[in-house]
Parts: sequence; C-alpha cells; structure tokens
Amino acid sequence: MADVSVRPARADDVPEIARIQLETWRTAYARWLPEPVLTAVSAEQAGQLWRAAVTAPPTPRHRVLVAQEKDWRVGFAAFGPAAEEDRPDGADPAGTGQVQTILVEPRWGRRGHGSRLLAAVVDLMRADGVRTALAWLPDQDTASLAFYGSAGWERDGYARTLETDGLAITEVRLHVSLEEP
Repeated sequence: MADVSVRPARADDVPEIARIQLETWRTAYARWLPEPVLTAVSAEQAGQLWRAAVTAPPTPRHRVLVAQEKDWRVGFAAFGPAAEEDRPDGADPAGTGQVQTILVEPRWGRRGHGSRLLAAVVDLMRADGVRTALAWLPDQDTASLAFYGSAGWERDGYARTLETDGLAITEVRLHVSLEEP
C-alpha cells in the first residue's frame, strides 16, 4: 500500500505548491488557454502569493493543504469562507465555504490524491460550521467538473466570465451541502 497523506501546508511547502500549480495549469489547460496566459505568472510570483496564503492567511478559516505520496508533495488544496461576491444571494456568510483550488500534478493523478484532498477540505469546513460549499471552475475544465460531480457537487446555474489578455473564460459555480444526512 502506498504511503499517502494530506496535511496542513507549511512554509517549506511553498516552492512545491507554486511549481505544482504552474506545471498543472500548463499541462491541463494547454488545450484551451493560449500560452501567453499560461506563462504570465512566474514561479516567483506564484510563490509569493502562496507564501502569504500559507504563512499569513486572511482568517483562521483560510487554509492550504498538501497531498503527499511518500516524500513527494503531489498536490494541494486551498479553501476558506466564500467571498461575498461568490455566495448566492442571502447565503449565510459563516455557513458558506469556498474551495479556491484543488490541484494534483498530472503525473500523480488517478491515485486518489484529489479525493483525499477534497475529503479533508470537507471535514475541515464542517468543523468550522460550514453548511454549503462552493467552487468556481472553468466550463472547459471537463476533468475537474467530472471530479467534483463524482463527489456529489452540482452546478447551481450561475456562471461568470473572466477576461484575461482579451480572452474570455467562463466559469460555472458548483455547490454541495455539507450537512450530515
């Protein structure tokens, strides 16, 4: 059996988190995002953003987790309270969480790391009193949409368009109830 785990990210994980993010984006999104968009963020810029997320999160409910296989960091997740503009109208701010990202480096895919990350995120959100979780995903990211769908997440009918370098990217919002049946 493989030695696998999910744990809170530490400062020494930041370079690997940034590398995994950039490598995964450049591999998974190359089919539908132009190269200038994929190369616009440097490893240094990504590292600075992740260092802040890991070492000085905006609230105690903002967290970054790392998935490991043996000594290798293979993926990560970031989540926290849902931003006001991302929540459905009338949603309870304290009871609504948001997954910012779950990424597993493609060469480590299909080994359960994404599922373990998502399960850990859900467990921690529930412990924080979150009753509904949200995630925004690119509409063209069929692999991630299928992954979340297999875990019971559903589209709620909302979409938004992000503009970058003259390119419009449509994201769809997914949600899931975290209340125990």
